[in-house]
Amino acid sequence: MAMLTVVLVATLAASALWQQWRGVEIEAAQRSRVQAAWVLTGALDWARLILREDARKGGPDHLAEPWAVPLEQARLSTFLATDRSDALAADAAEAAFLSGRITDLQSQLNVSNLVLDGKVHAPSVLAFARLFDLLGLPKAELAALAANARLAQGELAAAPAQGASAPQAPVIIATAPLWPQDLDQLAWLGLSPRSIATLRPFVTVLPVRTPVNLNTAPVEVVYACVQAFELADAHRLVAARTATHLATLDDAAKAGGNAAAQFTEAQHSLGSRFFEVQGRLQVGADVVEERSLVQREGLEVRTLWRKRGGLPPPAAPRTATLQ
Repeated sequence: MAMLTVVLVATLAASALWQQWRGVEIEAAQRSRVQAAWVLTGALDWARLILREDARKGGPDHLAEPWAVPLEQARLSTFLATDRSDALAADAAEAAFLSGRITDLQSQLNVSNLVLDGKVHAPSVLAFARLFDLLGLPKAELAALAANARLAQGELAAAPAQGASAPQAPVIIATAPLWPQDLDQLAWLGLSPRSIATLRPFVTVLPVRTPVNLNTAPVEVVYACVQAFELADAHRLVAARTATHLATLDDAAKAGGNAAAQFTEAQHSLGSRFFEVQGRLQVGADVVEERSLVQREGLEVRTLWRKRGGLPPPAAPRTATLQ
C-alpha cells in the first residue's frame, strides 16, 4: 500500500507539474506573439513616417531615396531604449532581430489595369502580352486572366479587345470569380502556380488602376509597358536612371534612345502612391513576418491591409536575354 501510495502521489505530482509547465509555455508564446505584433506595428508606423517625409520633400520617387534602402537584420536593442534596470527586457531586446523593406508596387504591372469601364483595356493587355512573351508563359493563361478579370468586375464575358494578342478561345471561368486581393489569388482568374511564381517580381494587384513608375520598374516591366521598346532600349533606360533618376517623361524618352517610343501619363509615371511594407522579427527560433499595403495621398499614408504569416522570399528578377 505504501508503494502504491508513493506511485500515485508521484504520478499526480508529475501530471500537475506538466500542466503547469504547459500553461507557462502557452502564456510565454502568447506574450511573445503579442509583443512581436506591437513591434511590427511600430515598424509599420516607422515606414509610413519615412514615406510621409519623402512626400514632404516632393519630386519623383526613385531607388536612391531612403525608403528604397532595405533594413538588414539588426538587433532590436538598436532601435529601442530599454530600461537597463529591467534585465529581462534588456535581454529580450538583445535576442530579437528586426528586418524589413519597402517595395514600390507601381514598379510592377497592375492587374487592375486590364479592365477599364467594364471592358478589357487593349493597351494594358498588350503590355501583359509582351511580358508573357518575354518570360515564356502561355498566352492562353493571359486570355483567361483578361476575360476573368472582366467577369470579376461584374461584367458579362466577352472576347478580348482588338489589338490584344490572345488566343481565339480563352478558358473563362463559368461563374464570376471574386476580385483577388493578392498575387497568389490570381489562380482565381486562371493563372497556374508556375505562372504566378514567375510573374511575382513583375506583377501586382492594386485596388485601382495605376501607371508604371519608370524610375523603379525592372527592365522586364519597362520593356513590357513601352510598346515600341526593344529589350535593349529598356536596358539603356534602366542604366541611365541608375546614374541620374528620371525627372520627366521627356527624360525617359531620351534615356531609352528610341524615337518611336511614346510615353503617356495614363501608362507611365515617375512617382508612386502604393507601397508594400514587409517586416520580419526573429526572437530565438520564433519568427513573425508581416506585410502591409499602404497608400500615400499627399502627406497622408494609410494602411489598406495587413497580413501576418509566411512571406514570399525577396524576388530576384530573372535576367532577360537581349533579343
